[in-house]
Amino acid sequence: MRYPNGMRIPSTLVSLLISLVVVCRASAQEEAEQLHRLFQERFDWQMEQFPERAMARGDYSRADRITDHSLEAIERRHVQTKAFLDRLHAIDARGMNGDDQLNYELFELQLTNAIEGFRFRMFLAPIGRRFGPQQKIPQMAERVRFNSYEDYANYLKRLEQVPQVASSTIKLLRVGLEEGRTPPQVTMLAVPQQIKTIVVRGLVDLAAPFDRMPQFITEQQQQELRRRFDDQAFPAVLTAMRQLGQFVAEEYVPACRRTIAAIDLPDGEAYYAYQLRVMTTTDMTPREIHELGLSEVGRIRAEMMKVIRGSDFLTKFPALGDVEEDELFREFVGYLRTDSRFYHTTAEDLLAGYRDICKQVDAGLPKLFKTLPRLPYGVRAVPDFMAPDQTTAYYQRGDIRNAEPGWFYANTHGLDQRPKYEMIPLALHEAVPGHHLQGALAQELEGLPEFRKDAYITAFGEGWALYAERLGLEMGLYEDPYDNFGRLLYEMWRACRLVVDPGMHAFGWSRDQAIQFMLDNTALSQLNIETEIDRYISWPGQACAYKIGELKIRALREQAEQTLGEKFDVRAFHDFILGAGAIPLTVLDRRVNHWINSMRFEAYD
Repeated sequence: MRYPNGMRIPSTLVSLLISLVVVCRASAQEEAEQLHRLFQERFDWQMEQFPERAMARGDYSRADRITDHSLEAIERRHVQTKAFLDRLHAIDARGMNGDDQLNYELFELQLTNAIEGFRFRMFLAPIGRRFGPQQKIPQMAERVRFNSYEDYANYLKRLEQVPQVASSTIKLLRVGLEEGRTPPQVTMLAVPQQIKTIVVRGLVDLAAPFDRMPQFITEQQQQELRRRFDDQAFPAVLTAMRQLGQFVAEEYVPACRRTIAAIDLPDGEAYYAYQLRVMTTTDMTPREIHELGLSEVGRIRAEMMKVIRGSDFLTKFPALGDVEEDELFREFVGYLRTDSRFYHTTAEDLLAGYRDICKQVDAGLPKLFKTLPRLPYGVRAVPDFMAPDQTTAYYQRGDIRNAEPGWFYANTHGLDQRPKYEMIPLALHEAVPGHHLQGALAQELEGLPEFRKDAYITAFGEGWALYAERLGLEMGLYEDPYDNFGRLLYEMWRACRLVVDPGMHAFGWSRDQAIQFMLDNTALSQLNIETEIDRYISWPGQACAYKIGELKIRALREQAEQTLGEKFDVRAFHDFILGAGAIPLTVLDRRVNHWINSMRFEAYD
């Protein structure tokens, strides 16, 4: 070999350089292998610590246990998580390939967020209207298998551990009271009645597995299992729930804080900043988010007015044609909230309507996606015991390894509060191409560590689901002006969140002020708005992730369309967006820009 000037390179130097390259490659390979071993160890640890999570993946090796929710266990898991981070930092990722450098980055973020969040100690407030033992315990017979005698025996063992869950919850709540870390009282007022309702009639489904035991379980075994449920397991659950309900009603709720702002908690400003950073995966300040929300509200309001004037509303009420814009909006919204044409009269009709929409959407997916998930999904009603305090709908992930589909849950409580014009965007958001499509594809990705397949990053997941609502335009689903207004209503709803969340948690807004802002700018019902506002109070920052994530995805698509022109392929774009699982918006931006550049240079070739 020779230098550029023609001089010969000594063979010993060449050999040394080659040796160094080989050593570096070997070292990087060893570091990558060590990294993946750490991923697997952390995953195995999580399956050990959270048996319910393992069962959801089809692993029933720990099905005789439930998660230890004691303060001691929480603190022990925190120490162990810090040890995982220390081990990660001992690994040198600089020589690894791009995929493993990204794996390292995302794993580090996951661990760092968990460790940083621990200091705010919000695990001392493990109960609310939409979460807690009173939500999980009545559903312990769902989404688990009953294929053998052992499955039934393990189910009984899990039920018999419910008193420990209730006891641990009460202890956590007591410590939370001592430290001043409680939810706002206004968000807890319905919880005592919620638990009372569960005690009276919400636990009956726990007995359902014993009504359909497999024939290969002998008659004697069936009687034994049923007797143990009736005499031991169910009374233990019932007593535990009564004790929890009594504590919550008599001691906890009366002592909860009267303020609603996150910044009123110990280390409140730092806590709210942490929540916004984790939920949005940005460094946006409360003021920046609030101002973005106001800007979006104005933009969407202008689109809404165009739709109002394009509907048959002014034909029905011609006298409103010359009124001021604000009055026209109020009259239109009042019409939507009160006219019977916009509401189903039975729960069965509402569910059938959602199922019809979902089947219509299914047929349109191949035009927008090259890759579709194998896991199916279904539509069912929100359980009665939780429906009065639950939001309009939610999605629950399934897993083909556990023989469980994904489920789109629709709330059938208060049918006069569940308008037809919101059904299309809601179905797109919760089912396909929203949460189900995104989450199921992530589970089925090949070549990714397990922690990335199961990761849920709010700004990405909710941002994608809100973006999915807009895809209904490309599917031709919003031809009816009222359906299109429903789409804009849902977009406005998420824009309003950017205003009211920091408004309440950072800028001193009252609950009533936030409710009134939503009433003035959306067509959501009073019930839905109050439920939503209480959700934002209980879960600071989470509501801000939707719009911020959606705006980023829309901006990246617009950038790709403008840069690539006729070379832009929406199906390839969507596959690429979803092809790495849930990732922070900063990482998404970086990846999509790289994809755009690679596609552009490929086009030149």
